[in-house]
Amino acid sequence: MTTLGKLTRYSTGEVKYSHKGKMINSFVADPNIDRMVLNSESLYEYTIGYIPAGYEHRPDKISDLFYGTPAYWWFLLLINNIQDSFEGLNVGDRIIIPKV
Repeated sequence: MTTLGKLTRYSTGEVKYSHKGKMINSFVADPNIDRMVLNSESLYEYTIGYIPAGYEHRPDKISDLFYGTPAYWWFLLLINNIQDSFEGLNVGDRIIIPKV
């Protein structure tokens, strides 16, 4: 946990990440989200999938492939702890696909 004096990243309401040499803020500033991501494999019934050719860097297409809708793109990124779909989700990458 990042500490700023007596304030934690949760109490300040922001989390900063370095992305392509720049610091950016995340709207996810909740310890429950961190716990969910860290324990995702034990919280959800899931299958393991692999990114097929033509679906790299496209969480919307991957969601549509596995769920029949692009609506769960954000959930796949969250559960797989991927902050940038252009740097993650490469062909052949192993991903967790929770059953919804």
